[in-house]
Amino acid sequence: MIFTETGLEGAYIIDVERLEDERGFFARTWCIDEFRKFGLNTNLIECSISSNKKKGTLRGMHFQSAPHEEAKIVKCTRGEIFDVIVDLRRESSTFGKHFSVNLSATNHRMLYIPEGLAHGFQTLEDATEVFYQITERYYPESARGIRYDDPLLHGLKWPVSNPTISQRDLSFVNFE
Repeated sequence: MIFTETGLEGAYIIDVERLEDERGFFARTWCIDEFRKFGLNTNLIECSISSNKKKGTLRGMHFQSAPHEEAKIVKCTRGEIFDVIVDLRRESSTFGKHFSVNLSATNHRMLYIPEGLAHGFQTLEDATEVFYQITERYYPESARGIRYDDPLLHGLKWPVSNPTISQRDLSFVNFE
């Protein structure tokens, strides 16, 4: 695996290293030793999938508050997404900054999102599926979010206008 810093403290793009032959390829997507080498949380507790019917579906920007903060590894297993993270950690040197990357079933990229970052994505194709590995259980009482169009995300342009978005996600307030 190849770990590339995103510019947000503790967040990494992870590219797989393919072993290819006439059948296709094989690649590791998880190795506790590799993750520990970068000081990343390796305590995986839950895995989840998100199935999205329509191009333009927007989910986010989600996070869990203390004491149930979570790190995530996100991978698009079908279709393609525009994936966004924003640093909400006031003590962080990258507080208030955001980062985006396209993840797809074709590029096999993953994104490691440390605790204290909000996460969201927009689908770029119909029938898109996203796979999550998560370091904490889901606690509804700790589930939080900020608006996808929060002024904190200045300069962020979602690729598909007029997104399909849930009422819950629309009800989130701005971070400030």
